[in-house]
Amino acid sequence: MNIMDFNVKKLAADAGTFLSRAVQFTEEKLGQAEKTEFDAHLENLLSKAECTKLWTEKIMRQTEVLLQPNPNARIEEFVYEKLDRKAPSRMNNPELLGQYMVDSGNEFGPGTAYGNALIKSGETQKRIGAADRELIQTAAINFLTPLRNFIEGDYKTITKERKLLQNKRLDLDAAKTRLKKAKAAEARAAQLNLSPPEENNVMVNVSYMLNLLHVKWLKSEQEVRIAQSEFDRQAEITRLLLEGISSTHAHHLRCLNDFVEAQMTYYAQCYQYMLDLQKQLGSFPSTALANHNQSSSTCVPSSSSTTPSTSVTASLSSISNSAASSTFVELKSSSGSRKARVLYDYDAANSSELSLLADEVITVYSIPGMDSDWLMGERGNQKGKVPITYLELLN
Repeated sequence: MNIMDFNVKKLAADAGTFLSRAVQFTEEKLGQAEKTEFDAHLENLLSKAECTKLWTEKIMRQTEVLLQPNPNARIEEFVYEKLDRKAPSRMNNPELLGQYMVDSGNEFGPGTAYGNALIKSGETQKRIGAADRELIQTAAINFLTPLRNFIEGDYKTITKERKLLQNKRLDLDAAKTRLKKAKAAEARAAQLNLSPPEENNVMVNVSYMLNLLHVKWLKSEQEVRIAQSEFDRQAEITRLLLEGISSTHAHHLRCLNDFVEAQMTYYAQCYQYMLDLQKQLGSFPSTALANHNQSSSTCVPSSSSTTPSTSVTASLSSISNSAASSTFVELKSSSGSRKARVLYDYDAANSSELSLLADEVITVYSIPGMDSDWLMGERGNQKGKVPITYLELLN
């Protein structure tokens, strides 16, 4: 029975507190009650926390879109994550494209130029797909998870304490309002006590009311002191939590560096894979390309409006290319060296190659057993293989 009485009293007290807060909040909105303002430092911290939460959510969502553009796949991953189950493994887009290329290359024949090129391209796409998986996994662990932990953990705690601080402020302002009304009532009763009474019993009633209001005033003043103490304590707790936002920014900065490093590794891998593929495709016999150009020229009828200058330009270009090719052939068959100008920038794929800068002049020569598309290049005490397509021999 005592427990039930206690629960009923507690429920009544909570209901009274809720009603008091609701009245205070409504009167503040209507401009009929005063409101205790937070200090400027606390307001700045609250604004900083809200701004951090807003942009962290936007960055997190857009990073998820970047790593997984398919919205259905993102929803599926979210459902499996909430169910604490591992999502089924599926091929990503580069891996699927690579598989199609490999299958088609085997269908056309690995011995044909096109089939071989498709197989090599497919294998490269699969390696890019594997690198993409590694990027997603690294970004999820080192970047997305810390951001999500802040939103679902730290900021929820801040929101809870901020709401509690708001309730303490409403309690304080409601107590101040009650004290103000008690003082005003006591002042009116004191004024009545000073006026000459017509009968003695009226005087007694006024004195009794004055004493009652004075007691009420003392009680209201005590409530204000208690409410002020609780408000100050909650404001300090909230301030300490909000000051941790600076540490959160420092932590997110480290996570951002990890994400950028993961992206840098991914794009460097993709670049290297495509560079190797380009070299492999460039080493195919040129007869296939020649046949393709010849078939294209036979399929497309020549226009009767072709001007003589166009034919002359094409002839001069053909003669120039033939002369350049014969010059390289002569150099590779001889044991001498020549000066060559670099046409384009070239990044060495490994230690056996020499990186090049456009318009620089280097010394080139051939060595026995070297591939037909490469020469040895020297620049000072540096030397290594260089592709002939990036060079122009000088007289």
